[in-house]
Amino acid sequence: MTRWGEPFRESDALATAAVLDKAQIAIVVIDRSSLLRYWNPFARELFGFVGGRDYVGLSLLDIGIHESDREHASQLARRVLRGEHWEGTFAVLKGDSTWIHVRAQAVPMRDETGEIDGITLIAREALRSGRVEEQYGLLERIGSRLASSLEFDSTVKGVAGILVPQFADHCFIDLYDHDRLVRQVSVHAEGWTPPPRTWFEVGDEVRYPERHFVAQALRRMETVVSSDYLFENSPSSRSDAVSRQVGVTSAIAAPLRARGEVLGVLTLALSGLSPRQKSTYGGFDRDLVGAIASRVALTIDNARLFEEERSTALAFQRSLLPHHFPPLDGLTIAHRYQPAGPIQAHGYGVQTQVGGDFYDAIPLSAGRVGLVIGDVEGRGPHAAAVMGQLRAALRAFAQADREPADILRELDEWVRQLGQPDEEGEDDSRWIPSVSCLYMVYDAWSRELSYANAGHATPLLVTSDSVDKLDLAVADRMLGVRAKGGSAEDIVYHQAELRLPLGATLVMYTDGLVDRRPVGGTPDPERALAELAGRVAEVADKDVDEIAEAALHSVPGEVDDDTALLVVRTHSDELALREGWFPSEASTVGEARHLAANTFKEWGMDRDQSELACLLVSEIVTNVVIHATPRPVHREFTGNGVLDSETPLDGGSMADEFDEDWSDLLEAAAEEDDEPVEDPADKEFLLRLRCGASAVWVEVFDHDLRLPRIRSAAADDEGGRGLYLVEQLASRWGSRPTPDGKAVWFEMPMYGADEEKPQD
Repeated sequence: MTRWGEPFRESDALATAAVLDKAQIAIVVIDRSSLLRYWNPFARELFGFVGGRDYVGLSLLDIGIHESDREHASQLARRVLRGEHWEGTFAVLKGDSTWIHVRAQAVPMRDETGEIDGITLIAREALRSGRVEEQYGLLERIGSRLASSLEFDSTVKGVAGILVPQFADHCFIDLYDHDRLVRQVSVHAEGWTPPPRTWFEVGDEVRYPERHFVAQALRRMETVVSSDYLFENSPSSRSDAVSRQVGVTSAIAAPLRARGEVLGVLTLALSGLSPRQKSTYGGFDRDLVGAIASRVALTIDNARLFEEERSTALAFQRSLLPHHFPPLDGLTIAHRYQPAGPIQAHGYGVQTQVGGDFYDAIPLSAGRVGLVIGDVEGRGPHAAAVMGQLRAALRAFAQADREPADILRELDEWVRQLGQPDEEGEDDSRWIPSVSCLYMVYDAWSRELSYANAGHATPLLVTSDSVDKLDLAVADRMLGVRAKGGSAEDIVYHQAELRLPLGATLVMYTDGLVDRRPVGGTPDPERALAELAGRVAEVADKDVDEIAEAALHSVPGEVDDDTALLVVRTHSDELALREGWFPSEASTVGEARHLAANTFKEWGMDRDQSELACLLVSEIVTNVVIHATPRPVHREFTGNGVLDSETPLDGGSMADEFDEDWSDLLEAAAEEDDEPVEDPADKEFLLRLRCGASAVWVEVFDHDLRLPRIRSAAADDEGGRGLYLVEQLASRWGSRPTPDGKAVWFEMPMYGADEEKPQD
């Protein structure tokens, strides 16, 4: 080459390719379709192209441009293809997963005819040059980037990712936790990490000497630059030594203030970790960091407020759902609840999505279990409140041993009463939430499942051979959607029964699991259900917790709705059953007690517990013998209530209560010779004994429609104390209507408080 200012000699001329290869600036050529056609070596280094990968023909967006900046890249192409020039800054994720900000200029590229057939992009890393115009442009970009963040951790880490290494080699964010200043972020350029016990680490309480520049910034409430006396008043000698070793040359500390409150401090520092044209901060940098700190503080404050609101909402939501279930014989249960992500509510900022999804497992009489899964329409606190009331009502109806169809009919009326007036306050046009609900009653001893379904998704049945939808024969409308003045069929919920295979598992879920939205796409419930079934099949032989966890994360995509999940596995371990029919005669009381005593002994029941249980068997069987009706009465559960084929004797109504007064026993005995002899088959009862892991259940079925009640017996009464005795000695007791009468039951532990279950 000749001297500066003299022209090239022909022998010194460089080829165009050599110039581009040696240029210390990125040059990229893009065609009219924004596809890459050429890049020079510096562009490969700047954008971090992965070695060996062919980028020819890929979109400009595929070089790592951040999703939030893709509109800028699209704008670049549109403007340049119209013949204009474009200049701007955008963030790029390099192939080594590091972030940089790139300052780019784009100009049109024309062919011989003057037509624009492509774009030439010239780019370099922003900020390290210290150019003022770049810093001003980046300030706006930082503000827009922070405004889109609401999660605290991602916010504070995002701040450091923006500033390091473009503007600083070290970034620290210390925030107040009450009176303590705690380090939240510590990020360094080039992957460098300070030695242990030198600089404060994340989670450490930070204490600065009184004359330290960070302490001065907090005390004065202004941004402070430190260069000349940087190593004076270091927190410790080890900290000072590391600062000198890494070559710290300048630092800025800016208080983080929002809404009049000091949240903490942002500290940036330059060192020898990365090459740059400037080694010290100046007055402009101080003002820029002060402006950045104000935006960071507001974003952190918003993130904290949002997380507090979300935490409160989710705590409210979770408080309405069961945290754990008691041991249930014949069943192993796992449950999950996943809230939806935040949503953008136009005009109201970003809102937390609490919802109305719910689940439950309710212990019923004689070891049976009620299984519930449901979803209240809508989102927000109102949906969660409706869910809480609905679940409480359902549990109350279930524990009263109501039939599944009857429970859904009652819940439908309950939901309609929970409706709110419309915005104009007119009661006639009030909003009534629609609710899907599947309620099933499972008997582990017979593996029979009785259910009613109000428009809820069909569970998956998992067996050793397959994963398929459970074969439900009935499915009725959702709760709360009945039209006013509808037909009789419109108000009826149907009920059906099925028998589960041995060892079957049910996966019950709400639609939030299969309605997830793929990134850039729309929900596809059928595809999602296939993905769910496939993932469950992979872990079908695992325990229920692993199945629940796999099912919850089986469908990828945006979580736009909350999800409730209940996984129920059936088994017959430690279950036994014995039953017998007896005539309703006084002599059979001893026979029933004898059957119970032998059975309890065979099951290994503690002797004292067995004697108490036999005593209670005598009490409830004696009541049946005295009060059972002379012939069966068929009972049918319908949408209009309970219909009986025949009323009890003596014109008694269905509402008559069972009275255990035995004073009529003597009168009945005196008149026995004058009454016609009845067919014994018309007056009999069933004694059913069930054994679980740690308790036994006794049920007595008869054809009397009246349910028993505890009465207060006077001192001279002959009877009236039987049910009081059952109440005091049994763990639980109760009665329920059956299709042809009633059942009285009680539960008794197999072992006393001081006894332990025998080990096999």
